[in-house]
Amino acid sequence: MKSFVITLAAAAVAAVALATAQDAAKTGALNTLTEAEAKAGWTLLFNGKDLGGWHNFKSDKIRPGWKVEGGTLACVDPHDAGDLCTAGQYDWFELSLEFQMGEGANSGVIFHATDDEGAVWATGPELQLEDNAKAKDPQRCGWLYGLYQPENDPKTGKPIDATKPAGEWNHLRLVISPDKCVHEINGVKYFEYVLGSEDFKKRVAASKFGSMKNFAKFGKGYISLQGDHGKVSFRNVKLRPIAAK
Repeated sequence: MKSFVITLAAAAVAAVALATAQDAAKTGALNTLTEAEAKAGWTLLFNGKDLGGWHNFKSDKIRPGWKVEGGTLACVDPHDAGDLCTAGQYDWFELSLEFQMGEGANSGVIFHATDDEGAVWATGPELQLEDNAKAKDPQRCGWLYGLYQPENDPKTGKPIDATKPAGEWNHLRLVISPDKCVHEINGVKYFEYVLGSEDFKKRVAASKFGSMKNFAKFGKGYISLQGDHGKVSFRNVKLRPIAAK
């Protein structure tokens, strides 16, 4: 009974987050916090006006491929953008954001990334973002790259896919906590996992990350947005810290 109640509570939180994002888009109140969100401990990682609070990986500057366009944080030139990182480092958190993929684009949200290797994905796990219809990477939008993917949808026989087409806005909810991590796209839960669990370590060992000595070894790090595989835009980027029990 307890687990059922917790599941319902989690679903309610996800529904509220999605509804809030949709309402913000309709009313034009983008990149802001409601009074309730502020009281709940949410903070804005992007204010819709400038790139304060961000920097390129291993740099104190931002390359010109990243721009603020129409209240969005946009990778407009993937040839001169690179991976963008938050100024702060985070351990346990809930992240809520909206993303819009360009046609054929591929991006990602990397967490617990550090400066210990030459690329953010060599230390931090990546939630894949892409235009599922035309992107070439077989890892689909919302998956934990190379490690976890949703179960098959009985209607299609293929992994669950709740994404909208390129050019439309999607909502992402990512929960990274000691108890479990959750991936949700447009209010649909894809899967959950536990960082550092035996299952997680087994999957890492069997993947391309198994040879990377610092992959997923840090309990705290940057949140990074990938900007080298096509055009992608973000808005309503919000984070709520989760206290370790």
